[in-house]
Amino acid sequence: MLLTQRWWTLVAVVAGVFMLVVDITIVNVALPEIGDDFDASLSGLQWVVNAYALALAAGLVTGGSLADLWGRRRMYAVGVGLFTACSLLCGLATGPLFLALARAGQGIGGAILWATSLALLSEAFAGGDGARRRERGMAFGVYGAVAGGSVAAGPLLGGLLTSGLNWRWIFFVNVPVGLAVVAVTLAKVAESRGPAAVRPDWAGFAAFGGTLVLLVYGLTESSGGWGRPSVVGCLVGAAVLCAAFVAVEARRREPMLDLRLFRTPTFTGGLVAAFGLSASIYSLFTFLVLYFQDELGFSPAETGVRFLALTAAMFAASTVAGRLAGAGSARWLIGGGFGLVGVGVLLMGGLVETEGGWTRLLPGMLVAGAGSGMVTVSLAATAVGVVRPAQAGMASGINATARQIGLATGIATLGSVFAARTADGGFVDGFRVILWVGGGVALAAGAASVLLIRARDFVQAPPRQPGPAGASAAETPGAARATDSAGRGA
Repeated sequence: MLLTQRWWTLVAVVAGVFMLVVDITIVNVALPEIGDDFDASLSGLQWVVNAYALALAAGLVTGGSLADLWGRRRMYAVGVGLFTACSLLCGLATGPLFLALARAGQGIGGAILWATSLALLSEAFAGGDGARRRERGMAFGVYGAVAGGSVAAGPLLGGLLTSGLNWRWIFFVNVPVGLAVVAVTLAKVAESRGPAAVRPDWAGFAAFGGTLVLLVYGLTESSGGWGRPSVVGCLVGAAVLCAAFVAVEARRREPMLDLRLFRTPTFTGGLVAAFGLSASIYSLFTFLVLYFQDELGFSPAETGVRFLALTAAMFAASTVAGRLAGAGSARWLIGGGFGLVGVGVLLMGGLVETEGGWTRLLPGMLVAGAGSGMVTVSLAATAVGVVRPAQAGMASGINATARQIGLATGIATLGSVFAARTADGGFVDGFRVILWVGGGVALAAGAASVLLIRARDFVQAPPRQPGPAGASAAETPGAARATDSAGRGA
């Protein structure tokens, strides 16, 4: 049976999102091999992950605005094309700086792709009759299953490609897929725009992006001492640009971030949860891979298989929690999930050793993975459920951005602590300390979430479809923006 235009749209969207989500986790397993090939330092390896996260964080909201203004199909094709071209450059990289810059290009393309994907899907499956609603539910279900499964598949695919071929193929494999997605998008996907589209907030974008770069660079370099001029200069510069960003947003009629949203405690609680999850368990992935390969001697493929314990627990728990998610349960699902993440990470920290095998960490990985799945599902409710529908696109974009900021700053901070501790006590001692720090961050985020998130703050029913990297559909910037402008919900 020939596919109709809307089903071709689903094919193009899920294929692009699969590439995006897999590349969030696939690189971690290959980091030791990359480090060996380039003789890269720990800070150099951190930037392979951080450059992608920073570009993704800085470009999410602006990418959605550009798609509304210039055309969603056009910008989706541009995003996939840029992601694909930079994937090729990543595979051809000759050093850590080259690779980090190419990863930043991937992040920019990924931001446009991510910000536009659900807007295209929502438009393609618009309509109110029973058959169309069933198709719409099926489409979002496929989208969620692909996105959620990509999280679990990333480490395994990365390990198999790195061990079977070499690390460059984790990037080369995107090229034929990306070219096919661009071709399908241009040939089969309908164009759409936002009727109420506004011009991007370029001043806010520049100030926000500069803040992130200076902050993360300063944190990364702090392993050599907090008093170094480069560290102090970066942190002061980040503070100045952050103040400039706040000033720009306060005066702009159509801001990138409406500062009045912070008057709602639950909105702030959602940002704390999004940041805390990435700053704890997700940031620890990089160091867990280094422990498995450098200390325990596993190959990348063997490491990827062992990571399935954590990612499979995450996927299973998110599936169960999705049926419980709602305004009344969000507070306790998030708080309880963070409790499990904290306990699981602290359990790993208490049992980690050079001898004794990886199974000592297995209970903690399962517990932390399950807790992470609980948190990610409920983030949707706190991201968009506490704002008016007209602000849902902004709210979801900022929540997704907070996750990427948490990842970048978490890796930078934990890396600084790890480097300093390793110099004094060795790898295992340094790894144990950052596990304790990461567990503490998770518990603190959970406590803050319970205090801030309140059922009475919700003004619209929380969405339940899962989206990229465990986030809900509504957390994907552009989804709510598309449905709001068309006057219908996702």
